[in-house]
Amino acid sequence: MAYDVAIRNGTVLDGTGAPGVRADVGIEGDRIVEVGQLDGSAKQEIDAEGKLVTPGFVDIHTHLDAQFGWDPLGTSSCYHGVTSVVMGNCGVTFAPCKPSDREFLAEMMESVEDIPRATILSGLPWDWESFGEYLDSLERLPLGLNVGGMVGHAAVRVAAMGERSLDQEPASEEDVHKICALVEESLQGGALGFSTTRTFLHVVPDGRAVPGTYADRNELLAIADVLARSGKGTLEGAMKIGEGKTTDSDREEVQLMAEMSRRSGRPFTFGLTQSARRPGMMPAILDETEIANRAGANLRPQSSCRSINIMFGIAGLSPFFTAKLKPESWRGWSKLSLEERLARLDDPEIREAMIAEAEAVSESIEFDQFFLLGDKDPRYDNDPQYSLASLAKAQGKSPARSYVETLHDSRGRSSFYYPFLNQDLDAVADFVRNPVCAMGLGDSGAHVGQIIDAGQATWLLKHWVRERGLISVEQAVHKLTADTADLFGLTDRGRIKGGAFADLNVIDLEAIGFPTPTYVEDFPGNAGRWIQTGRGYDYTLVNGRVLMDHGEHTGETPGGILRG
Repeated sequence: MAYDVAIRNGTVLDGTGAPGVRADVGIEGDRIVEVGQLDGSAKQEIDAEGKLVTPGFVDIHTHLDAQFGWDPLGTSSCYHGVTSVVMGNCGVTFAPCKPSDREFLAEMMESVEDIPRATILSGLPWDWESFGEYLDSLERLPLGLNVGGMVGHAAVRVAAMGERSLDQEPASEEDVHKICALVEESLQGGALGFSTTRTFLHVVPDGRAVPGTYADRNELLAIADVLARSGKGTLEGAMKIGEGKTTDSDREEVQLMAEMSRRSGRPFTFGLTQSARRPGMMPAILDETEIANRAGANLRPQSSCRSINIMFGIAGLSPFFTAKLKPESWRGWSKLSLEERLARLDDPEIREAMIAEAEAVSESIEFDQFFLLGDKDPRYDNDPQYSLASLAKAQGKSPARSYVETLHDSRGRSSFYYPFLNQDLDAVADFVRNPVCAMGLGDSGAHVGQIIDAGQATWLLKHWVRERGLISVEQAVHKLTADTADLFGLTDRGRIKGGAFADLNVIDLEAIGFPTPTYVEDFPGNAGRWIQTGRGYDYTLVNGRVLMDHGEHTGETPGGILRG
């Protein structure tokens, strides 16, 4: 038998969590046709001796809704073994959309997810109104990854209610009827589910809460009924957990999600993080989740397997120039090019002025929570010895001087991160081990000038599997593949078996890792962002074709649309 692609001699981890087995994988077209010992020849041979062969990773929490308009690879996701992504999280989407609402939806995405409005408006064709037409528009673009998305509450509410969608008053019976009709139309058009936001952190540019934040139970349960009638779709929410004054408000939020899940007969996944502000919140919510699931709900909290970080460096943000701290010598820093910033640091007089003024505003900055990412092998384990406070003490310098001189001496290659959520890695470890918890919150495509957490799959394999032995590599791969694919009903993805789509990785586990993030200005309008590549991914195949070869794009665009 002749194959299009044959991957030979690897250890196959099929995505189910079963022990790896030495086997070959034969591919014809976009499908796996045989797993075992291949006797036939192939047009393309891949030798996986000593390597792992896994399903492609399924990233369920991205905000790449705009980025695929100009970036077929969905960078940085493609560098970390991801072959399928779910967009439309947190209730914020670009469809359904009347032509008159395009600017509002772009401004809302900028406000919530830090993607510039001008970039969104210029980078997308905006040739759709319904959600199905939006997917059709994406399908006409070259795509490197498989792309699916949920329909967002905010867009649905704006389409149904216009300006009133932002009010705190409950939707009328007629409004709810229109909202439900749009959700049903979107599910029929291929949406993977419905997402909402209830957190007060998500606002539109004028400071009002995103549409849907104040939706009442009647509206939310009516939407759940739509999913029940459709018999498909996943519910997702950015919930107001941790925002109330008591644990009772958190419990009520879990109970609301549980009722929506039971009513719809569908899973409900929601973001859950450990917070130093409320250290007991995560285990308490997990306990409430277990109670709800025993009573018939299907709740799946999701979190990142590492701390969620804000980046600081010669590019991007500065800890010394914020809304409250405004030293004169740091003004205009964000508008300078990398070369101009280095030039300022190279001038001893300017550099000393920047250090002196940074020292003057440093009292309120938590330097023990800023951690160095070196320029070779960055770590995200929040090790106190690599905090800016510890580095400065060891050098006999002020933290401000240590920070500025590190940027200068590394020529901007070193940076720092500040973990604002998931600071306690012991709590993160408990989450990773918990089978009800899904790997998510990588936020690829969002907050691009502030965070770069898209490489969580690499950290899971590098840190929790190879270095810490917290879980087996089979369990880790299951969490990144079949588990997330099943959560969103992605049939024949996330597994290596005959008949499944040939989304695959060939991985050198001993080499898995990443270089330090870099800041680039490659979005439309020269908007800047952080990116981070990966190491140890020898090959990534999407629908039977090699997309990435040892970290380099092959030029292929074999991705497609994932319709519910």
